[in-house]
This record gives sequence, C-alpha cells and structure tokens, in this order.
Amino acid sequence: MKARLTQAWVALALGAVAVVGLAASARAQAPWEAPAAEKAKKNPSPSDPKTVEQGKKVAQINCVSCHGAMGKGDGVAAAALSPKPADWTSKKVQAESDGEIFWKISTGRGAMPSWKHLPESERWALVRYIRSLGGK
Repeated sequence: MKARLTQAWVALALGAVAVVGLAASARAQAPWEAPAAEKAKKNPSPSDPKTVEQGKKVAQINCVSCHGAMGKGDGVAAAALSPKPADWTSKKVQAESDGEIFWKISTGRGAMPSWKHLPESERWALVRYIRSLGGK
C-alpha cells in the first residue's frame, strides 16, 4: 500500500512538472510584440557617432554577456538561455522600429531583464548602437 501511494505521488509530481514545463515553453515561444503606441515612438537621441559610441559603451557594460561583443546573440551566457538572445544584426531586429527596441530594452521578458533603471538617454543611445550594427 505504501509503495502504491509513493508511486502515485511521484506520478503526480512528474505530471505537474511536465505541465509547468509545457506551459513555460509555450509562453517562451510567443511573439514578443510591443504595444502600438510604443512602436510609434521616435528616437529623440541624435543620430551621430558620439551617440552610437555612448550606446556601444552601454552595451559593453550591460549586454555583452548575453548578446555578445558584436551583438549577434552569442555571448557567454547565451548558451544557457532559452530562447536565445536576439541577434541585433539580424533583419528581424533591424526591421523593428526604434520605439519597439526601446520598449523591449526597457521592459524585458524572461531572461531579458528590464533596463528601466538606466537613464532613458542611455537606452535610446543603445538603440542607435543597435541600428549601427545593421548589415554587419
């Protein structure tokens, strides 16, 4: 009787783990879309080398471990993450609006932390830097 009870608890626990795992997997694969109002926001930072350099410094301090030194999503921490960090040089990321990229940086999701604690000017400069990687 005791063995049956133990087996039942083990089966129940395994079933719960499977359900939670499937739910987390489905949630992780959902498209990450910014609200329309956020997508429409324009980057107020100047489009100049100084701003791009500022954004690069922000990336080197905060983003390289996941997004990699060249923004390709291949940082040292990327191997342990699912989904993988975005490749900033990809057509997909480059096709996103500045407002959408800014919103994603600010809001975060899953393994991607929110960077709202960084000044807005630094987050917008990071968007300029990400733009500079297009086609590379």
